[in-house]
Amino acid sequence: MRIALCTPLAVSAVLALTAPGAARRLPPRMASWLLAVASVIAGGGWAAALGMLAFTLIDRFPDLAAEGGWSSGVLVAHTPIGWPVGVVCAATLVVCAALLVTSASRRTRLLLAARREGRLLPPGGELAVVDDPQPGAYALPGTPGRIVVTSGMLRTLNARERSALLAHERTHLRHRHHLFLLVLHLAAAVDPLLRPVATAGAFALERWADEDAAAALADRPLVARAVARAALAAAHRPQPGLAVTGGPVPQRVRALLAPPPPMRRHLILAHAALLFACCVSLVLSAQDMDQIFDMAGAPARAAAPCHHARS
Repeated sequence: MRIALCTPLAVSAVLALTAPGAARRLPPRMASWLLAVASVIAGGGWAAALGMLAFTLIDRFPDLAAEGGWSSGVLVAHTPIGWPVGVVCAATLVVCAALLVTSASRRTRLLLAARREGRLLPPGGELAVVDDPQPGAYALPGTPGRIVVTSGMLRTLNARERSALLAHERTHLRHRHHLFLLVLHLAAAVDPLLRPVATAGAFALERWADEDAAAALADRPLVARAVARAALAAAHRPQPGLAVTGGPVPQRVRALLAPPPPMRRHLILAHAALLFACCVSLVLSAQDMDQIFDMAGAPARAAAPCHHARS
């Protein structure tokens, strides 16, 4: 059981090491889905393992154990960890829960602010042009979402580069990339080891939009040039939504100037095996915990008939 409960921690550590490579080497759409699903499983596994370890502290409270029908003496004898480890796990779980609530609140405020900004834009179609000399362009999620481009950005790019920029932002809206980012950030809040996975996932989302734009325009160098020029122009302007200037731009430009990344099935299968091991370890740990508490409940069940007989 000790080893099984450590598996989610090991899986999170391995994902932190492999996520940047997966984001660069896999097709961006696949990388985005893979890292988002991996974050959910690893983050959930980490929280579940901490919860099971923290729950073993119930053997330190005989009255509370008795309320559940368990013998604290049996729990102490069979619990696979000492109470100091349980205390550390309980404290870590509380901190992670607080970080999750804080991150969820922050991300929710950002999404609501983006929707409010979208409603304040002039009515029209998908594209909203803002009269602002500072270059900027970003996608605002909503129903429907809007693409915001400043007049300064339109003057910076030529007609074909503007088409590439719009195709990029359109992908963010069409595939709801803000939800991917939400999942990645919440998982990283629960499990701090997953922060590199969130960073790699955000990069994969930008690459996904780059590749969709390149496919739509059938011109990879054009999209690379548009990304580079837009990033240089808006270097000092924060973007409130998903933007063509997001992520490490030099890496994105290099990827666009190279052929599209091939589907590397061995990488996908390796990550799938890792996540499967995480799930199996949690099932085994839950079964072991169930057996321990069944044993702890046996003395109480055996004492019950004797009590009724004396009555």
